[in-house]
Amino acid sequence: MSSPLFIAFEGIDGSGTTTQCRLLRLRLEQQFHCTVVATREPGGTPTAERIRGLLLDPVLVGLDPLAELLLYAAGRAQHVRERIEPALAAGTPVLCDRYTASSVAYQGFGRGLAVDLVEKVNAIAAGDCFPDLSIFLDLPVAQAQERCSLRATERDRLEMAGVDLQERVRAGYLEIAARNPVVSLVTDSRPPAAEIGDEIWQALTCKWPGFPFK
Repeated sequence: MSSPLFIAFEGIDGSGTTTQCRLLRLRLEQQFHCTVVATREPGGTPTAERIRGLLLDPVLVGLDPLAELLLYAAGRAQHVRERIEPALAAGTPVLCDRYTASSVAYQGFGRGLAVDLVEKVNAIAAGDCFPDLSIFLDLPVAQAQERCSLRATERDRLEMAGVDLQERVRAGYLEIAARNPVVSLVTDSRPPAAEIGDEIWQALTCKWPGFPFK
């Protein structure tokens, strides 16, 4: 019997993770009449969404990096046990806008915490619930910043952290993908969103002919 796949989208702010997660969900639902769970981190459940509010609150500019990591982990633990694991157990594929690689990239490479510490915290929060594939949307920071500036919303705490953080995070994402090539796909996020979506679809269906099932 085929098993549902768990796909995560990763990338710096402005790289298009939310857009590509949405496009893939729409393609599966509208063209292939497939039920999927599309969710996000931080967030995904009522409790985790409240933690998200804290993490992105611009007022908390002095939040300690370790405290930041543990808040992300708390939200992830709730998210995994309340939403992701039940969906997969019920045979429903899951698409997630950011997941564990974001903690390694942001709190490890970005904030300077030891990567092995971040990975240990990830393992505690996620258990054995890790993506079958993480799609890394790679975009130069300057272009990502330009995209973010066009949004009609105020900048959140991470967006306010500056270009240097985003440069370290981008480099971190690429290193994570290079270290884990079997479960990683790096995609150029500069072309139009629809073109990127088609490229991702081709890669997924080539890897798994029965996508979104193994």
